[in-house]
Amino acid sequence: MLVNKIKVLIIDDSSLVRKILTEGLSKDPGIEVVGAAPDAYVARDMIVDLKPQVLTLDVEMPRMDGVEFLRRLMPQYPMPVVMVSSLTQRGKQITLDALDAGAIDFVSKPSSNVAQGLSAMLMELRTKVKIASTASVAHWKSKRDTLVEKGIVAGSKALAESTDKIIAIGASTGGTEAIKRVISRFPRNTPGVVIVQHMPPGFTKMFAQRLNELCQMEVKEATTGDRVMIGRILLAPGDMHMKILRSGGIYKVICNPGELVNGHCPSVDVLMDSVATHVGGNAVGVMLTGMGKDGAKGMKSMHDEGASTIAQDEATSVVFGMPKEAYLNGGAEKLLPIDDIAPEVIKLLLD
Repeated sequence: MLVNKIKVLIIDDSSLVRKILTEGLSKDPGIEVVGAAPDAYVARDMIVDLKPQVLTLDVEMPRMDGVEFLRRLMPQYPMPVVMVSSLTQRGKQITLDALDAGAIDFVSKPSSNVAQGLSAMLMELRTKVKIASTASVAHWKSKRDTLVEKGIVAGSKALAESTDKIIAIGASTGGTEAIKRVISRFPRNTPGVVIVQHMPPGFTKMFAQRLNELCQMEVKEATTGDRVMIGRILLAPGDMHMKILRSGGIYKVICNPGELVNGHCPSVDVLMDSVATHVGGNAVGVMLTGMGKDGAKGMKSMHDEGASTIAQDEATSVVFGMPKEAYLNGGAEKLLPIDDIAPEVIKLLLD
């Protein structure tokens, strides 16, 4: 039986890394490495000649780094890209820049116990290449949108009265861009927002800081005891489950390490189950782009407790996994394009 292999082009300035990635990806019978480029300039020509379906791209390279390459590539020749990043502070910063510029996802190079870490990284990379091959990136063509839209003003005064309401958002692959597009449009006095984005430790704090610079609301990485309140957005830490608890008349979060749920910590299901239990009909649930089914059960619990629930549609999702599962499971009441989600959330809060 013939298998249509995913064609991958590797871009890395290190010949050793190119060799390791080529051998590691080639172990998967569903992946074919069609080439390996030492820099962005060689890669540009190889993309045209070899027509790969997915790129793996080093974050830090001479002549032109991965982010600048993405900024030039995506508007003209959009394609799924998985970044290979270092865990240095600079590496994390550049990785988030790359996600802003259109990368689908990233894997981190091992910093200790290299032999064991390398094996785990290659396994993760094979998985993420397969996910990336299904991703939709056409929306990047000839597009450089304004990330901060401050257009929702109507009804903002009334929102100040909604002190007991909470917005719960879940996302995974492609979610950094989707989250940004949604929450950057929330007025300053929007009720408290809690978010789970599948992301490893070390990145969520920096992601929250970036969002804080773009949004009218305050955005911070959550810590146990943080109050969910008007004007604040709490992002689950990269290695902890986040839950909502009601304490008297206020809501707080608790963040604790735990077993993987649906393969993830933090898990959207864990968050949304707690929102269903402690917030019920006063909540609005939002499921954004992502691979898998994390959050489908939790959103169904929210819906059954009277919460309003929506999910991102297939056309605007990078990966239509989590929104689709939430919708098919009866959790999400409707599917909406990404740019319609913030206005719909505001409308639901005012109803």
